[in-house]
Amino acid sequence: MLTSVTGFAIRRPRIVLAAWILVLVAGFGIGVGVFGRLTGEISSGSGTESARGHDRIAAAGPERSAITAVVHGKPAGDPTVRSQLDAAIADVRTIPGVVEVSPPQPSTRTGEALILDVTLASDDESAAAEAAAARLHEISAAQVAVSGGPLLDEEYNAQAQEDVQRAEMLTTPVVLVLLLLIFGGLIAAGLPLLIAVAGVGGTFGILYGFSEVTDVSVYAIQVTTMMAVGLGVDYALLMVNRFREERAVDPDVRGAVTRTAASAGRTVFFAGLTVAIALAGLVVFSDPFLRSMGFAGMAVVLVDMLAALTLLPALLVLLGRRIKPAKRRAGGGFFARVARGVQRRPLMTMVVTAAALLFVALPALDLRLGVGDPRMLPADSGPRQLYDALATHYPEGNAPDPIEAVAAVPSTDPGIAVLRDRIGGVDGIARVEAVPAGPDLTVLNAYPVDITPSDSTKEAVTAIRDLPAPFEVLVTGDAANLVDYEAMLVDRAPWAIGVVVLGTLLLLFAFTGSVLLPLKAVLTNMLSIGAALGVVVWVFQEGNLAGVFDTTGLGYLNLTVPVLVAAIAFGLSVDYEVFLLSRIRERWLAGVPADRAVAEGIQRTGRIITSAALLLMVVFAGFLLGGFVPIKGIGLGLVLAVALDATVVRMLLVPATMTILGRYNFWAPGPLRRLHKRIEVAEEAPAPKEPLLV
Repeated sequence: MLTSVTGFAIRRPRIVLAAWILVLVAGFGIGVGVFGRLTGEISSGSGTESARGHDRIAAAGPERSAITAVVHGKPAGDPTVRSQLDAAIADVRTIPGVVEVSPPQPSTRTGEALILDVTLASDDESAAAEAAAARLHEISAAQVAVSGGPLLDEEYNAQAQEDVQRAEMLTTPVVLVLLLLIFGGLIAAGLPLLIAVAGVGGTFGILYGFSEVTDVSVYAIQVTTMMAVGLGVDYALLMVNRFREERAVDPDVRGAVTRTAASAGRTVFFAGLTVAIALAGLVVFSDPFLRSMGFAGMAVVLVDMLAALTLLPALLVLLGRRIKPAKRRAGGGFFARVARGVQRRPLMTMVVTAAALLFVALPALDLRLGVGDPRMLPADSGPRQLYDALATHYPEGNAPDPIEAVAAVPSTDPGIAVLRDRIGGVDGIARVEAVPAGPDLTVLNAYPVDITPSDSTKEAVTAIRDLPAPFEVLVTGDAANLVDYEAMLVDRAPWAIGVVVLGTLLLLFAFTGSVLLPLKAVLTNMLSIGAALGVVVWVFQEGNLAGVFDTTGLGYLNLTVPVLVAAIAFGLSVDYEVFLLSRIRERWLAGVPADRAVAEGIQRTGRIITSAALLLMVVFAGFLLGGFVPIKGIGLGLVLAVALDATVVRMLLVPATMTILGRYNFWAPGPLRRLHKRIEVAEEAPAPKEPLLV
């Protein structure tokens, strides 16, 4: 199969190159339109009680949105401030699409702020909101913070696009410099970046296609774009490095490309499939965002894999003569010495290393999920400025959103008063308001005492749902959505884990022919992922060293962070496992004893895996340069997961566990051995003048 795909690229390189140019033109010409279609909303799925309650309110009639403005920094009675504000309000009232402007209210807490709301018509509310905000920002006598309504989504979209551009602008030169140091030549260093660019173009096109049928989250564009860059560079790095090794023993370019595609191409093929399988676990969840992230992520991985197996061989055929062959190196080295040191005390190394990773993972046991608030955005963003102004002058404005009990009866029904009193008696509820939402619909807004992610607020949601009522009541709102989301994660997680683990075990069995190595890979990778999540919780939830990342402890992690970190990090960890096992297995098949095969495999992959991990860490570090705290959390988790996998797992756990397994590393029962021979993806290629290791 690989021979057919890569063979065409080698025989017809210009046709393949032209096809990929069309992909890039479509991706960057049309696909970038996805930035105008992003959403910051996350839901637990259409079948949950919170979703049905939300839909019931929406069906009663369109709810008019509003923006809020706080004019602060000067006394509320300052004549200049009041004069400019009155003029601005008069102008805002004349803007098409503005329904009402509330009278400005002074702050009773500080006396140095005025607050007002601008209610918008449902038609073309974005234009009205932007015009109103622009006019209010013309007030020069005081500071003005404006956000809410359609401005919030626009801020998320603009922040997403800015983050992607900043990350790519800052990380691309670093990646290029590292590639130059690795390969020592501009063309060899540039090829991985070209593959990454192809991956990004394909990503934009894929996400634009998804936006035609479903919502695309602001997080999706950032995560998948950086994945496209990271994996594209990784796969191309492996292929170009192998090509240089092949040319060191046989300078014929086409022959070297053919052998590279047959050997390293097989590794890239399985590595890509393992990452895709890890992301397939996201499809199991009912959250449309996680499901779309799973489909989009798998598509991105396959685009990168296809680019590495088609575009890269075509480019190597055309430009390969300008790429210097690799220098021959002696068999010993730093990585082999470390592996042999571990092999002298494998059991102690395994126990101590596993215990250390488990210790680092301990904060993850206190993981708390939350729906998010403006503190996730940069301090200079509109929503964050409004949040900070409210916290100073109108703290009640930042109070948790109410728990909404949607009753299918009019507000005059006697049962409403009874239900309101019962909800008011629930622990954790401060007050309750009954609001008519339609002829036969009433919403009881229950205001919690504590923040939305707190245990007391979530327990209040459950208690309200358990209250008896003579009519149908659906409980919705942010807290109810969080409760349903957590329940969805708990319900679907075993299935997601099953899909990922089973798929990984089957793929690694097909790759290695072993039943024990896949189990070892799954267990060791879970340790590194747990440790990475533990650090993310320690920093972004608990606030330790949060200032380093220009944020504060939020007291929770955004709903999607743990799931995405776990899924992506697991795929990347198995990715490097495939890189390493490919060479260990080759040495073992060549008759080298198991211990030596492990040490030699680690040495021969040491430079390439270290380089690939470093490049991937640089790419994911771009997340830390962005404005979204959830994206920073994902970035830190992935950087740590890659670092731990490339160092602790590869250099300590792998040699320790494989030394303990000894000759059983590649063991499989007879029937499975015969099955493996039938399904093994093994490509034949012309042999070089002397054997090479992959």
